[in-house]
Amino acid sequence: MEAIAPAHGTATLLLIAAAAVAVLLFLIMKVRLHAFIALVLVSLLTAVAAGIPLALVPTALTSGFGSTLASVALLVGFGVMLGRLLEITGGAQVLADTLINRFGEERAPFALGVAALLFGFPIFFDAGLVVFLPIIITVARRFGGSVLYYALPAAGAFAAMHAIVPPHPGPVAAGTVLGGDIGVVLLVGLPVAVLSWYVGVYLVSRWLGARIDVPLPDLLLGPVNGGRDAGTEAGTGTDGSTGTTTTTATTASTTVAPPAFSTVLGLLLVPLVLIALNTVLTTMVTAGTIDEGNSLVEGLQLVGQTPVALLITLLLAITTIGRRGRTLSETTHVLDEALGPICSIILITGAGGMFGGVLRASGIGEALTSSLSDLGMPLLLQAFLIATALRVAQGSATVALTTAAGLIASQAAGLHDVRVALLVIAVAAGATVLSHVNDSGFWLVSRFFGMDEKTTLKTWTVMETTLGLSAFAAAAVLWPLSGLLL
Repeated sequence: MEAIAPAHGTATLLLIAAAAVAVLLFLIMKVRLHAFIALVLVSLLTAVAAGIPLALVPTALTSGFGSTLASVALLVGFGVMLGRLLEITGGAQVLADTLINRFGEERAPFALGVAALLFGFPIFFDAGLVVFLPIIITVARRFGGSVLYYALPAAGAFAAMHAIVPPHPGPVAAGTVLGGDIGVVLLVGLPVAVLSWYVGVYLVSRWLGARIDVPLPDLLLGPVNGGRDAGTEAGTGTDGSTGTTTTTATTASTTVAPPAFSTVLGLLLVPLVLIALNTVLTTMVTAGTIDEGNSLVEGLQLVGQTPVALLITLLLAITTIGRRGRTLSETTHVLDEALGPICSIILITGAGGMFGGVLRASGIGEALTSSLSDLGMPLLLQAFLIATALRVAQGSATVALTTAAGLIASQAAGLHDVRVALLVIAVAAGATVLSHVNDSGFWLVSRFFGMDEKTTLKTWTVMETTLGLSAFAAAAVLWPLSGLLL
């Protein structure tokens, strides 16, 4: 649903947004109302309070909910089935063992993060996280300690690549709107993304993991640790080797050998290759290198769409590893059991998208950024703050990226491509910080790793903020240096 003309002034709209977030947190964290119910209720009340015409309120609610489910439900469904197959057949263990043997036990979180950076180049955040989930959990189960040691480096790597590096849609759209060269955005953004991940994610995850103990989630493994609650304070320690001991979940029959490393890696590379091919072909068609309407190209683009790529991968997994020592009926039963625990994840993520959609439709984000654009601050800082305001107000990082770029586009006219790339990074940094309850990614991470809302705010929100601040700091350092070189 398109944003309506704001029914109130900027100050009133900001108060409504702040009150909505406060009420939502109160209902979830204090009243202990189910997050799905609380999100729908607060979305409804916010839509009415913000002045959305009553006849349009149902549309405002369902459009945000439906668009989020359209992008998340298939990915989560196919991904968790693929993850379950990798888990019960021992494939995730094989991949985890190989990574650890190559990097060493002490650098297991670093190995996961580096692998996620590579996979995250063409794969969107949610799809990458779904594919990596069984590997993260397997490594965490092997070494113990807070799951934050292993989850945040990988999830943060996907977040950094998705926000900063083309061919992801946010930086591509922002670079295009600002009139920059996407190749330069890539060349400047990639090292900044890697540096920001190391400082703002990897180092921060070690600090958070030493202080907050998040036990293994039972999404793929079944209940572990006697059902301990997430978010209890951890004991002393500085690496993933410390913490409480976890029990081992039921895995595949010991009479069936686990799949080879090459088989598991090949399965994980299938969606990577298909999605990357789609990205390259789409870019070439947009640039005019390939003519539109080519049936072969369109067919390859279709199989490279993320849901289709994951479906193909799942079918290959069923054929290659799912049938090892099992009938097709038994494999189907395993897949069916895998879907049960994710119903809540999908609904809560969709409701988070509903809340963000209501905030966008009410005009809260636009009213806020319009007032910020007139403050006369330096362009790089202005880009960061406008994107931050949009991120906080409506949740979507991609929307924040594209909208903030449009608001500063006139001021970016005539800038060198390198400085345009730094502006894109500043906008991406602002669109990354302060992920909270109106961001569907917040709920995806929360539910995937079994964290309550308070713990997610103390961990994921903090890490996203340090990631964004690290990227902005890099852009701020490079901005004057780029002036000396150009």
